[in-house]
Amino acid sequence: MRIRLLRPREFALRLRSAARVEPEAVEEYLDSHIAEWEALAAADPHDTADILEELGADAATDLLAELGTIPAANVLNEIRPELGAELLEDLSADRTSEVIGAMDADIAADLLGELADKDRESLLANLKPEIAHELLALLQHAPDSAGGLMTTDVASIQVGITAGEAIERLRQLHGQIEDLSYVYVVDHQRHLVGVVSFRDLVFARPGVGLDETMVHQPVKVRPETDREEVAELAQRYGLFGLPVVDHSGVLIGMVTHEALVDSVQAEASEDFAAAMGAGAEETVFTPVVKAATMRLPWMIINLLMAVVVALVIERQSEVIDEIGPILAALMPVVALIGGNAGAQSLAVVIRSLAIDSVAPSRVGSVLTRQATIGVINSIPIGLLSALVGMAFGGNLRFGITMAIATIANLTIGTLTGTGIPLLLRRMGLDPALASNIFLTLVTDVVGFGGFLVVATLLLR
Repeated sequence: MRIRLLRPREFALRLRSAARVEPEAVEEYLDSHIAEWEALAAADPHDTADILEELGADAATDLLAELGTIPAANVLNEIRPELGAELLEDLSADRTSEVIGAMDADIAADLLGELADKDRESLLANLKPEIAHELLALLQHAPDSAGGLMTTDVASIQVGITAGEAIERLRQLHGQIEDLSYVYVVDHQRHLVGVVSFRDLVFARPGVGLDETMVHQPVKVRPETDREEVAELAQRYGLFGLPVVDHSGVLIGMVTHEALVDSVQAEASEDFAAAMGAGAEETVFTPVVKAATMRLPWMIINLLMAVVVALVIERQSEVIDEIGPILAALMPVVALIGGNAGAQSLAVVIRSLAIDSVAPSRVGSVLTRQATIGVINSIPIGLLSALVGMAFGGNLRFGITMAIATIANLTIGTLTGTGIPLLLRRMGLDPALASNIFLTLVTDVVGFGGFLVVATLLLR
């Protein structure tokens, strides 16, 4: 494999593209060009992290070990925490402690949260006391809370100074803090009293008092605030970050724009997994036993629901005995159409609930609207299904049976897909919680059972 180093960015993009189709070739190239690898990591840690994510775990760990402490820490700052924890497993304890100590505290805490309790405690004991104390403080917060998302590296200045003095203070902080989009104003006891954007500071007259430039009583959150609410507040007020204060109003951190974007993506992926009955926190890196344990309860519930469907079918055994082959061919069609219609409504409603656009007062209109959509779509689909029934059964009665069953299941499926997440929210549960499993139960019972009932009435 030949790659000529021109610019770090171009070099990284070519390596990443190659790693997706020929990971072994990229591994061999980097093993024999360590100087280029080190230069790339120093110049572009984000793309370096992308390359490591495309390679096998052993190769990625070896390449990470080749980097110095600071470059390795910068690369791990850009890697998904679950993968970063996996890469650190094969490094020595001393080396791991050095890298963790050089990482951004909030990201290091996320990475430590992916480790087993025993490994985490051992690693913390090997860190400098001040670093271990900071990480322990962050680990106390739930990963899906504002405290779990926040960074403690916050640009803060004391009230009572001028804009010019504030800018001079920020010059001193520039090398320590990456995010200077917002500057938080605190009193002598670090109580949050205001916020001023970096842009407003730059354009303010140097002699103007900071209290004249800042926004008083800014939007803020507590450490325990759920990330969904954090993201909703940021969106509502158009903010690029939110300050985090304790119960006394003391500024303890900030949820950055990057963390907000990551949290929205994580929430969306959890909702999708939860709707399918998988563990909400499960990823492809979750330990096998833990992932299996998360899924097993929902698989058992699914089995019990399947038994319900089987009992419904068994109750109609007489009509099945008489017209078995044709009914066996047509029943899944009715159930599939209803399931698909319900899944469409389910996706729309869960998405709307995720962005908090369905107020409780609008539940009735949402149900009516979705039911109407189901009825409208059921008419042409029902007519087409009638043609399918006539083609299989050879007479009009089969067509009418298919049309009635399809119209009923499609309408009920649409209404169920709408109602399940709304009902779960009303009960104080996650609207996405195994919604698809419950939807499948309803559409299968109505699809199979309803079709057989209609067939009993019209075909016997």
